[in-house]
Amino acid sequence: MKAQGRLLLLVLCSLVVSAIYILLCCLSCLPPCRATCLDHHLPVDSSPTAPGPLHFRGYSSVPDGKPLVREPCHSCAVVSSSGQMLGSGLGAQIDGAECVLRMNQAPTMGFEADVGRRSTLRVISHTSVPLLLRNYSHYFQQARDTLYMVWGQGRHMDRSLGGRTYRTLLHLTQMYPGLQVYTFTERMMAHCDQIFQDETGKNRERSHPSVPYHYFEKGRLDECQMYLAHERAPRSAHRFITEKAVFSRWAKKRPIVFAHPSWRAE
Repeated sequence: MKAQGRLLLLVLCSLVVSAIYILLCCLSCLPPCRATCLDHHLPVDSSPTAPGPLHFRGYSSVPDGKPLVREPCHSCAVVSSSGQMLGSGLGAQIDGAECVLRMNQAPTMGFEADVGRRSTLRVISHTSVPLLLRNYSHYFQQARDTLYMVWGQGRHMDRSLGGRTYRTLLHLTQMYPGLQVYTFTERMMAHCDQIFQDETGKNRERSHPSVPYHYFEKGRLDECQMYLAHERAPRSAHRFITEKAVFSRWAKKRPIVFAHPSWRAE
């Protein structure tokens, strides 16, 4: 059970980084909402003021590898997966947007009043693909008008070598002809990594190094896992994340300097 608990905490920690990464990428350059990316290294083929579909070069369709071609959207709703959406009553307003963007395995069935029904584009981390497969009929069979954008690096996403995740996506397109599945090109992944670093000041690949909770102890939960375990404990625990928020408020009022790792309260 301890091993399973550690694995769950590691997955949760990874999902936090993934959510931030996806959201930054969505708001910065992800189609169809930002048809004209400001980065000149990833241009579109059509003028943003010209009518008709645009050609997005940073995305490659499964299985033929063609670039994404579609009409731009004039209004978009980027729907959070946060529990704050419960009771929001924003479903109708979300569905009223021309395009609706969702992340990973966030469902709509049973939550329509708060998060809406429509899904124009779903951005998926390669680690979340297995989670969608658990209810593939909902995500792939009943939402055939959705464009699926899968991001990730490494051997599992490698097209030429037939990586495991890529093979799964290929099988899905064979099961459901007409399913719109795209993967990020290596160039787009590098572009998004740079956006993440520019916005956060951290390298995405090294943004969460595994360090021990105490420098004088080894073999126990690492710092990230310890933070999450205590923050979610029902009682009798440090609330490390909450405490950091308190320290941040104090640092705005008193001459407190966090030297290592450096941390400047904004």
